[in-house]
Amino acid sequence: MKRKSFKTISRLFFLISIALLVLACANEAPKNEANPDRFPPKPEPESYIVYKTSSPIVVDGKLSEEEWGKAPWSTYFRDIEGSKKPDPQYKTRIKALWDDENIYFAVEMEEPHVWAKLRQRDTVIFHDNDFEIFIDPDGDTHAYYEYEVNAFGTSWDLLLLKPYRDGGPAVNGWDIAGLKVGVHVDGTINNPSDIDKGWSVEVAIPLRVLRECDVSRSLPEPGTQWRVNFSRVQWRTHVDENGSYQKDINPETNRPFPEDNWVWSPQGRINMHMPEMWGYFQFSGLTAGEGTEEFVRDADFDMKWALRLIYYAQNEFFRANGKYANNLKELGLSSSDFPPGLDKPVIMTTRTTYECYYPNSPLTIYNDGKLADSRRTPSRRR
Repeated sequence: MKRKSFKTISRLFFLISIALLVLACANEAPKNEANPDRFPPKPEPESYIVYKTSSPIVVDGKLSEEEWGKAPWSTYFRDIEGSKKPDPQYKTRIKALWDDENIYFAVEMEEPHVWAKLRQRDTVIFHDNDFEIFIDPDGDTHAYYEYEVNAFGTSWDLLLLKPYRDGGPAVNGWDIAGLKVGVHVDGTINNPSDIDKGWSVEVAIPLRVLRECDVSRSLPEPGTQWRVNFSRVQWRTHVDENGSYQKDINPETNRPFPEDNWVWSPQGRINMHMPEMWGYFQFSGLTAGEGTEEFVRDADFDMKWALRLIYYAQNEFFRANGKYANNLKELGLSSSDFPPGLDKPVIMTTRTTYECYYPNSPLTIYNDGKLADSRRTPSRRR
Protein backbone atom coordinates (compact mmCIF):
# COMPACT_ATOMS: atom_id res chain seq x y z
CA MET A 1 0.00 0.00 0.00
CA LYS A 2 2.81 2.42 0.88
CA ARG A 3 4.61 1.55 -2.35
CA LYS A 4 1.47 2.30 -4.39
CA SER A 5 1.02 5.65 -2.63
CA PHE A 6 4.64 6.52 -3.30
CA LYS A 7 4.21 5.78 -7.03
CA THR A 8 1.05 7.88 -7.14
CA ILE A 9 2.79 10.82 -5.46
CA SER A 10 5.80 10.50 -7.78
CA ARG A 11 3.55 10.45 -10.84
CA LEU A 12 1.67 13.49 -9.56
CA PHE A 13 4.93 15.36 -8.89
CA PHE A 14 6.12 14.52 -12.40
CA LEU A 15 2.91 15.83 -14.00
CA ILE A 16 3.06 19.04 -11.97
CA SER A 17 6.68 19.58 -13.05
CA ILE A 18 5.74 19.15 -16.70
CA ALA A 19 2.84 21.58 -16.31
CA LEU A 20 5.09 24.20 -14.69
CA LEU A 21 7.66 23.77 -17.44
CA VAL A 22 5.01 24.23 -20.15
CA LEU A 23 3.69 27.32 -18.35
CA ALA A 24 7.19 28.79 -18.11
CA CYS A 25 7.78 28.21 -21.81
CA ALA A 26 4.46 29.84 -22.65
CA ASN A 27 5.43 32.98 -20.73
CA GLU A 28 8.86 33.19 -22.33
CA ALA A 29 9.20 35.41 -25.39
CA PRO A 30 9.20 33.19 -28.49
CA LYS A 31 12.48 33.11 -30.37
CA ASN A 32 12.69 33.73 -34.11
CA GLU A 33 14.68 30.50 -34.45
CA ALA A 34 11.43 28.62 -33.77
CA ASN A 35 9.68 30.46 -36.60
CA PRO A 36 12.31 31.42 -39.16
CA ASP A 37 9.70 32.70 -41.64
CA ARG A 38 8.15 35.16 -39.19
CA PHE A 39 10.30 37.96 -40.60
CA PRO A 40 12.32 38.29 -43.79
CA PRO A 41 15.78 36.74 -43.48
CA LYS A 42 18.64 39.07 -42.62
CA PRO A 43 19.96 40.18 -46.00
CA GLU A 44 23.44 39.68 -47.35
CA PRO A 45 23.40 42.62 -49.77
CA GLU A 46 25.38 42.57 -52.97
CA SER A 47 27.81 45.44 -53.47
CA TYR A 48 29.19 47.16 -56.55
CA ILE A 49 31.91 49.78 -57.02
CA VAL A 50 30.84 52.48 -59.48
CA TYR A 51 33.92 53.84 -61.23
CA LYS A 52 34.07 57.08 -63.18
CA THR A 53 33.98 57.30 -66.95
CA SER A 54 36.46 59.51 -68.76
CA SER A 55 33.89 60.47 -71.41
CA PRO A 56 30.08 60.48 -71.65
CA ILE A 57 28.37 57.28 -72.75
CA VAL A 58 26.44 57.19 -76.04
CA VAL A 59 23.17 55.68 -74.84
CA ASP A 60 22.17 53.26 -77.61
CA GLY A 61 21.89 49.97 -75.72
CA LYS A 62 24.93 48.40 -77.40
CA LEU A 63 27.58 48.75 -74.63
CA SER A 64 30.15 49.33 -77.36
CA GLU A 65 32.16 52.12 -75.71
CA GLU A 66 35.67 51.39 -74.50
CA GLU A 67 34.66 52.72 -71.07
CA TRP A 68 32.13 49.90 -70.62
CA GLY A 69 34.86 47.38 -71.31
CA LYS A 70 36.77 48.70 -68.31
CA ALA A 71 33.82 48.61 -65.90
CA PRO A 72 33.31 45.40 -63.91
CA TRP A 73 30.27 43.21 -64.36
CA SER A 74 28.06 42.52 -61.38
CA THR A 75 27.29 39.06 -60.13
CA TYR A 76 24.59 37.28 -62.12
CA PHE A 77 21.01 37.83 -61.02
CA ARG A 78 19.31 35.33 -58.73
CA ASP A 79 15.70 34.57 -57.85
CA ILE A 80 14.07 37.30 -55.79
CA GLU A 81 13.71 34.87 -52.85
CA GLY A 82 17.36 33.91 -52.97
CA SER A 83 18.42 30.38 -52.12
CA LYS A 84 14.81 29.25 -51.63
CA LYS A 85 14.43 29.04 -55.40
CA PRO A 86 16.56 27.71 -58.29
CA ASP A 87 18.87 30.00 -60.22
CA PRO A 88 17.22 31.84 -63.14
CA GLN A 89 16.85 30.10 -66.48
CA TYR A 90 18.65 32.91 -68.33
CA LYS A 91 21.62 35.00 -67.27
CA THR A 92 21.39 38.70 -66.39
CA ARG A 93 24.12 41.08 -65.20
CA ILE A 94 24.67 44.82 -64.93
CA LYS A 95 27.39 47.46 -65.06
CA ALA A 96 27.44 51.09 -63.95
CA LEU A 97 29.61 54.17 -64.43
CA TRP A 98 29.34 57.82 -63.39
CA ASP A 99 30.64 61.27 -64.15
CA ASP A 100 29.86 64.72 -62.79
CA GLU A 101 26.53 64.84 -64.62
CA ASN A 102 25.05 61.35 -64.85
CA ILE A 103 25.01 57.82 -63.56
CA TYR A 104 25.00 55.25 -66.35
CA PHE A 105 23.48 51.78 -66.09
CA ALA A 106 23.90 48.89 -68.51
CA VAL A 107 22.30 45.46 -68.44
CA GLU A 108 22.87 42.36 -70.56
CA MET A 109 20.08 39.76 -70.65
CA GLU A 110 20.11 36.33 -72.25
CA GLU A 111 16.79 35.70 -73.99
CA PRO A 112 16.03 33.30 -76.87
CA HIS A 113 12.63 34.89 -77.59
CA VAL A 114 12.59 38.67 -77.23
CA TRP A 115 9.08 40.11 -77.23
CA ALA A 116 7.21 43.22 -76.13
CA LYS A 117 3.72 44.67 -76.51
CA LEU A 118 3.51 47.94 -74.56
CA ARG A 119 4.36 51.21 -76.31
CA GLN A 120 2.65 53.83 -74.11
CA ARG A 121 4.94 55.55 -71.60
CA ASP A 122 4.05 55.14 -67.92
CA THR A 123 1.92 52.06 -68.43
CA VAL A 124 2.61 49.10 -66.13
CA ILE A 125 5.67 47.88 -68.00
CA PHE A 126 6.19 44.70 -65.95
CA HIS A 127 3.15 43.24 -67.73
CA ASP A 128 5.80 42.67 -70.42
CA ASN A 129 9.21 41.15 -69.79
CA ASP A 130 11.20 44.08 -68.47
CA PHE A 131 14.28 45.45 -66.72
CA GLU A 132 13.88 47.56 -63.56
CA ILE A 133 16.10 49.90 -61.54
CA PHE A 134 15.45 50.90 -57.90
CA ILE A 135 17.42 53.70 -56.20
CA ASP A 136 17.30 55.03 -52.63
CA PRO A 137 20.13 57.57 -52.39
CA ASP A 138 19.95 58.21 -48.63
CA GLY A 139 18.95 54.69 -47.56
CA ASP A 140 16.02 55.73 -45.34
CA THR A 141 13.63 53.42 -47.31
CA HIS A 142 11.37 56.39 -48.18
CA ALA A 143 11.29 58.67 -51.22
CA TYR A 144 12.98 56.33 -53.68
CA TYR A 145 12.96 55.92 -57.43
CA GLU A 146 11.85 53.14 -59.75
CA TYR A 147 12.44 52.83 -63.48
CA GLU A 148 11.14 50.09 -65.80
CA VAL A 149 11.74 49.48 -69.50
CA ASN A 150 10.72 46.79 -72.00
CA ALA A 151 12.38 45.61 -75.21
CA PHE A 152 10.64 48.36 -77.21
CA GLY A 153 12.32 50.93 -74.97
CA THR A 154 8.97 51.93 -73.46
CA SER A 155 9.60 53.55 -70.07
CA TRP A 156 7.80 53.81 -66.75
CA ASP A 157 9.48 56.10 -64.25
CA LEU A 158 7.87 56.65 -60.87
CA LEU A 159 8.61 58.09 -57.47
CA LEU A 160 7.65 56.19 -54.30
CA LEU A 161 7.10 58.48 -51.32
CA LYS A 162 6.90 55.38 -49.12
CA PRO A 163 6.84 51.65 -49.82
CA TYR A 164 3.35 50.34 -50.55
CA ARG A 165 3.37 48.45 -47.23
CA ASP A 166 3.59 51.79 -45.41
CA GLY A 167 0.79 53.44 -47.36
CA GLY A 168 3.01 55.19 -49.84
CA PRO A 169 1.51 56.07 -53.22
CA ALA A 170 3.40 55.77 -56.46
CA VAL A 171 3.73 59.18 -58.12
CA ASN A 172 3.22 58.17 -61.75
CA GLY A 173 3.19 61.76 -62.98
CA TRP A 174 6.83 62.18 -62.00
CA ASP A 175 9.27 61.92 -64.90
CA ILE A 176 13.05 61.74 -64.86
CA ALA A 177 14.15 65.03 -66.41
CA GLY A 178 17.02 64.39 -68.82
CA LEU A 179 16.52 60.61 -68.92
CA LYS A 180 18.24 58.79 -71.79
CA VAL A 181 17.44 55.18 -72.69
CA GLY A 182 18.78 52.89 -75.38
CA VAL A 183 17.71 49.30 -76.13
CA HIS A 184 19.48 46.86 -78.43
CA VAL A 185 18.01 43.49 -79.44
CA ASP A 186 20.54 40.87 -80.48
CA GLY A 187 18.10 39.10 -82.76
CA THR A 188 14.58 40.07 -83.83
CA ILE A 189 11.77 41.26 -81.58
CA ASN A 190 8.37 39.53 -81.69
CA ASN A 191 9.57 36.93 -84.20
CA PRO A 192 9.10 33.36 -82.91
CA SER A 193 10.62 31.86 -86.06
CA ASP A 194 14.20 32.45 -84.93
CA ILE A 195 16.30 32.17 -81.78
CA ASP A 196 17.58 35.43 -80.32
CA LYS A 197 20.67 35.88 -78.19
CA GLY A 198 19.10 38.47 -75.91
CA TRP A 199 18.67 42.17 -75.36
CA SER A 200 20.63 44.91 -73.62
CA VAL A 201 19.75 48.30 -72.18
CA GLU A 202 21.67 51.48 -71.38
CA VAL A 203 20.17 54.14 -69.10
CA ALA A 204 21.59 57.56 -68.20
CA ILE A 205 20.01 59.46 -65.29
CA PRO A 206 21.15 62.96 -64.30
CA LEU A 207 22.54 63.06 -60.77
CA ARG A 208 20.84 66.38 -60.08
CA VAL A 209 17.48 64.57 -60.38
CA LEU A 210 18.42 61.76 -58.02
CA ARG A 211 19.64 64.08 -55.28
CA GLU A 212 16.14 65.58 -54.91
CA CYS A 213 15.03 62.76 -52.62
CA ASP A 214 18.30 62.54 -50.71
CA VAL A 215 17.75 64.24 -47.36
CA SER A 216 21.22 65.80 -47.64
CA ARG A 217 20.40 67.10 -51.17
CA SER A 218 23.99 66.26 -52.08
CA LEU A 219 25.52 64.93 -55.25
CA PRO A 220 27.52 61.72 -54.76
CA GLU A 221 31.21 61.97 -53.92
CA PRO A 222 33.90 59.30 -53.78
CA GLY A 223 32.90 56.98 -50.95
CA THR A 224 29.17 57.80 -51.10
CA GLN A 225 26.94 54.74 -50.83
CA TRP A 226 23.42 54.31 -52.22
CA ARG A 227 20.95 51.46 -51.72
CA VAL A 228 20.18 50.10 -55.18
CA ASN A 229 18.61 47.02 -56.72
CA PHE A 230 17.70 45.69 -60.14
CA SER A 231 14.97 43.33 -61.24
CA ARG A 232 14.15 41.41 -64.39
CA VAL A 233 10.56 40.27 -64.88
CA GLN A 234 10.15 37.15 -67.01
CA TRP A 235 6.80 35.64 -68.07
CA ARG A 236 6.10 32.11 -69.26
CA THR A 237 4.94 32.29 -72.89
CA HIS A 238 3.94 30.26 -75.90
CA VAL A 239 3.30 31.01 -79.57
CA ASP A 240 -0.36 31.07 -80.58
CA GLU A 241 -1.92 30.04 -83.89
CA ASN A 242 -1.30 33.54 -85.27
CA GLY A 243 2.44 33.36 -84.60
CA SER A 244 2.32 35.76 -81.64
CA TYR A 245 3.76 35.40 -78.16
CA GLN A 246 1.12 34.91 -75.47
CA LYS A 247 1.42 34.31 -71.73
CA ASP A 248 0.87 30.77 -70.50
CA ILE A 249 -2.45 30.44 -68.65
CA ASN A 250 -2.83 28.52 -65.41
CA PRO A 251 -5.89 26.29 -65.95
CA GLU A 252 -6.71 26.41 -62.23
CA THR A 253 -7.05 30.20 -62.15
CA ASN A 254 -7.64 31.02 -65.83
CA ARG A 255 -4.99 33.72 -65.41
CA PRO A 256 -1.34 33.90 -66.50
CA PHE A 257 1.10 31.99 -64.35
CA PRO A 258 2.95 34.32 -61.93
CA GLU A 259 5.99 35.96 -63.45
CA ASP A 260 9.53 35.11 -62.43
CA ASN A 261 11.43 37.88 -60.66
CA TRP A 262 15.19 37.75 -61.07
CA VAL A 263 17.18 40.31 -59.09
CA TRP A 264 20.71 41.46 -58.39
CA SER A 265 20.44 41.38 -54.59
CA PRO A 266 17.84 38.88 -53.28
CA GLN A 267 14.91 40.27 -51.29
CA GLY A 268 13.97 37.18 -49.29
CA ARG A 269 10.34 37.87 -50.22
CA ILE A 270 8.50 38.36 -53.52
CA ASN A 271 8.48 42.11 -53.01
CA MET A 272 10.89 44.61 -54.54
CA HIS A 273 9.52 47.38 -52.35
CA MET A 274 11.58 46.46 -49.30
CA PRO A 275 14.50 48.88 -49.74
CA GLU A 276 16.20 47.60 -46.60
CA MET A 277 17.01 44.44 -48.58
CA TRP A 278 18.64 46.16 -51.56
CA GLY A 279 22.32 46.08 -52.46
CA TYR A 280 24.92 48.84 -52.17
CA PHE A 281 26.47 51.07 -54.80
CA GLN A 282 29.71 52.71 -53.71
CA PHE A 283 30.96 55.62 -55.80
CA SER A 284 34.67 55.65 -56.55
CA GLY A 285 36.89 58.57 -57.49
CA LEU A 286 38.92 56.26 -59.72
CA THR A 287 38.39 56.17 -63.46
CA ALA A 288 37.41 52.73 -64.73
CA GLY A 289 40.49 50.76 -65.74
CA GLU A 290 42.92 52.84 -63.66
CA GLY A 291 42.77 50.87 -60.42
CA THR A 292 40.40 49.09 -58.10
CA GLU A 293 38.72 49.96 -54.83
CA GLU A 294 37.42 47.78 -52.00
CA PHE A 295 33.85 48.01 -50.77
CA VAL A 296 33.48 49.43 -47.26
CA ARG A 297 30.80 47.61 -45.28
CA ASP A 298 28.12 49.83 -43.75
CA ALA A 299 29.25 50.19 -40.12
CA ASP A 300 25.63 50.62 -39.00
CA PHE A 301 24.27 47.62 -40.90
CA ASP A 302 23.65 45.41 -37.86
CA MET A 303 21.95 48.19 -35.92
CA LYS A 304 19.78 49.09 -38.91
CA TRP A 305 18.70 45.47 -39.18
CA ALA A 306 17.90 45.31 -35.46
CA LEU A 307 15.66 48.37 -35.81
CA ARG A 308 14.04 46.83 -38.87
CA LEU A 309 13.21 43.66 -36.93
CA ILE A 310 11.45 45.81 -34.35
CA TYR A 311 9.55 47.51 -37.17
CA TYR A 312 8.40 44.13 -38.54
CA ALA A 313 7.32 43.01 -35.07
CA GLN A 314 5.50 46.27 -34.35
CA ASN A 315 3.50 45.93 -37.55
CA GLU A 316 2.57 42.41 -36.56
CA PHE A 317 1.61 43.54 -33.03
CA PHE A 318 -0.47 46.47 -34.30
CA ARG A 319 -2.48 44.24 -36.65
CA ALA A 320 -3.32 41.96 -33.75
CA ASN A 321 -3.90 44.57 -31.01
CA GLY A 322 -4.67 47.91 -32.63
CA LYS A 323 -1.78 49.58 -30.81
CA TYR A 324 2.00 49.47 -30.67
CA ALA A 325 4.05 47.59 -28.08
CA ASN A 326 6.11 49.29 -25.38
CA ASN A 327 8.82 46.65 -25.00
CA LEU A 328 10.53 43.69 -26.64
CA LYS A 329 8.66 41.07 -24.59
CA GLU A 330 5.32 42.26 -25.92
CA LEU A 331 6.77 41.94 -29.41
CA GLY A 332 7.88 38.37 -28.81
CA LEU A 333 11.53 39.38 -29.13
CA SER A 334 14.51 39.07 -26.85
CA SER A 335 18.17 40.07 -26.91
CA SER A 336 19.06 36.77 -28.58
CA ASP A 337 17.18 37.88 -31.70
CA PHE A 338 19.60 40.75 -32.29
CA PRO A 339 23.28 41.00 -33.18
CA PRO A 340 25.50 40.77 -30.08
CA GLY A 341 26.86 43.89 -28.44
CA LEU A 342 23.82 46.11 -28.90
CA ASP A 343 22.27 47.96 -25.97
CA LYS A 344 18.60 47.57 -25.11
CA PRO A 345 16.55 49.64 -27.59
CA VAL A 346 14.32 52.50 -26.46
CA ILE A 347 10.70 52.22 -27.66
CA MET A 348 8.48 55.28 -27.27
CA THR A 349 4.80 54.94 -28.18
CA THR A 350 1.68 57.06 -28.46
CA ARG A 351 -1.83 55.87 -29.21
CA THR A 352 -1.12 55.71 -32.93
CA THR A 353 2.65 55.94 -33.47
CA TYR A 354 6.01 54.85 -32.12
CA GLU A 355 9.69 55.54 -32.57
CA CYS A 356 12.57 53.29 -31.64
CA TYR A 357 16.29 53.93 -31.28
CA TYR A 358 19.39 52.72 -29.52
CA PRO A 359 20.99 54.97 -26.90
CA ASN A 360 23.79 57.17 -28.28
CA SER A 361 22.89 56.23 -31.85
CA PRO A 362 21.94 58.67 -34.63
CA LEU A 363 19.46 56.16 -36.08
CA THR A 364 15.72 56.16 -35.35
CA ILE A 365 13.00 54.06 -36.96
CA TYR A 366 9.38 55.22 -37.02
CA ASN A 367 6.03 53.47 -37.32
CA ASP A 368 5.88 54.27 -41.05
CA GLY A 369 9.18 52.43 -41.58
CA LYS A 370 11.36 55.46 -42.21
CA LEU A 371 14.90 55.00 -40.90
CA ALA A 372 16.20 58.48 -40.08
CA ASP A 373 19.87 59.30 -39.57
CA SER A 374 20.49 62.54 -37.70
CA ARG A 375 23.96 62.82 -39.27
CA ARG A 376 22.42 63.44 -42.68
CA THR A 377 21.38 67.08 -42.94
CA PRO A 378 20.44 69.18 -45.97
CA SER A 379 23.40 70.52 -47.89
CA ARG A 380 23.68 74.20 -48.79
CA ARG A 381 24.82 73.27 -52.27
CA ARG A 382 22.31 73.80 -55.09
